[in-house]
Amino acid sequence: MRTFPILSVLSLLLCAGCASSDVTDVVTPGEALAAGHAAPTTAKGRTLLLVDDHNVLYRAGTRRVAHPAKRHSNTALIAPDKPWEIMLGWTGVYRNPDTGKYQLWYQSYLSKQPGLPKPLQSIICYAESDDGIHFTKPMLGLYPFKDQKQTNIIMVGNDIPGAGDRYGCSVIVEPREKDPAKRYKMVYYDWSMVDGQVYPGLHVCFSADGIHWSGHQGPLRNSPYARNPQQPFADEPKVVVTPVAGKPPRMTFRYPLEMSDACDLFRDPVRQSYVIYGKMWMDSPDGSTAWKHVMGRLESKDFIHWSKPQVILTPDDRDPPDRDFHTTPVFFYNDAYFCLNPLLNRKGTSEKDRGTIDIELATSRDGFKWERNYRDELFLPHNPADDVFDGRAILSNPAPVILDDEIRFYYGAYNTTPIGGGYEKYKVPPKSGVGLATIPRDRFGGVRTLPRSEQTTLLKPLENIGQVTLKPLDLKGVKGITVNADASNGSVRVELLDADGYRVRGFAKDDASAIQGDGLRHAVKWKDKSVGDLTAGQYMLRVHLDNATLYAVTFQ
Repeated sequence: MRTFPILSVLSLLLCAGCASSDVTDVVTPGEALAAGHAAPTTAKGRTLLLVDDHNVLYRAGTRRVAHPAKRHSNTALIAPDKPWEIMLGWTGVYRNPDTGKYQLWYQSYLSKQPGLPKPLQSIICYAESDDGIHFTKPMLGLYPFKDQKQTNIIMVGNDIPGAGDRYGCSVIVEPREKDPAKRYKMVYYDWSMVDGQVYPGLHVCFSADGIHWSGHQGPLRNSPYARNPQQPFADEPKVVVTPVAGKPPRMTFRYPLEMSDACDLFRDPVRQSYVIYGKMWMDSPDGSTAWKHVMGRLESKDFIHWSKPQVILTPDDRDPPDRDFHTTPVFFYNDAYFCLNPLLNRKGTSEKDRGTIDIELATSRDGFKWERNYRDELFLPHNPADDVFDGRAILSNPAPVILDDEIRFYYGAYNTTPIGGGYEKYKVPPKSGVGLATIPRDRFGGVRTLPRSEQTTLLKPLENIGQVTLKPLDLKGVKGITVNADASNGSVRVELLDADGYRVRGFAKDDASAIQGDGLRHAVKWKDKSVGDLTAGQYMLRVHLDNATLYAVTFQ
């Protein structure tokens, strides 16, 4: 399959000038929407996603519904079958649109094996594929593991006594970057020595091929490490070193409102910036630190100098008391921001439920204000089967692969909890691996009609009859309209209203051809008219649904 040539998350990562100094100030209609500007009315070339009501004037007789991702298999695409692979967690993925070749980076967490050097306790490995399903692990000979010289390890942690583990491997690729050595960019968490002092924090590195990497010295910003009774006063030391007999000193880093360990990177085409979303800590009810993970955000124009992190989204009253966000990977698609939000269940109602991670879909139109409209049905829950690689924790990433008819989401997973210690506490190493889940193109969520029993209105309810009226649009230059809808057990008809809400003759519901069946690109037709027959002006599309679900409308 070829990569679909619309403004997708993948094409955005490849956009001309994204990493260069010659970026233009041209903003497309979709980008203007995402930036929070006045809603553009030009319809030509746009796809309006019904994942939220951003483009909806109003709707009646409908309810928003999720479209959960579908697992490719209960078997991992990439399984830990090498001595240096134990728990495969965070991932990054890229599909070359010209060759179709997949590159995938994944973290292998080996924890504190006896005699294992510090740099090898959490590493990044590399795999590749021609179809995105069958992956190989090239033996690169870059980093040996114990006595085995040939491995697919492409990065190890910094060798600093007493430091914690490195985490993450969030990658973007920019083929038009002026400096070929920086076409691949990665963000991760590690520890560095700066002016004789050890600091933990987010780091960046670069590569020409995704295999050979060189890092930028030192952390972008210092991260908090270790729980503290209270945040320090501004005039107190931020780094506290406590001697420990016979061991490296214990270091406590006290930085409020800073990023934690896990992070995810993407290129924001609207703001023409690099953006990192990831863990931040919120304080507990008594003011002590490191209580819950929340969504944090920081931004950069040059990938080296980054803004002060911002708290963007936190668990709220609708969340269980033990719920927090275990990283918040974000990507931009079409004219919206999406977050595959990993919900960490810290306590659970049983030992089996403790530490599970499920994926919830959240959406935004500007990257700052988020809607969590799909809490009732998870985008990708952990596998209900016990003895499978993703039976307890899902670790998503911000880089879906956009194909003609399908969107692919790769993820790392465990059948044990990622909190409370490493795998070494288990008698048998837990199962783990890299998996794949998919949705049909543009079906993140939609609206469907309601049965009479679910309608609450003073008027007479109608059985599975509803309509969605879109905001006024200029249809100049539009050659055709398609709808992404499931009308397997009903039908869809589209009519046009003028900007004042009057029906347009020849384009009314009774003039429309009935759309039936389940399809991504149902053509909208009328008996004797076409879009090209319309006079200049703005029009509102009204999509009539009879026992059907609507996901998107595309103006060609």
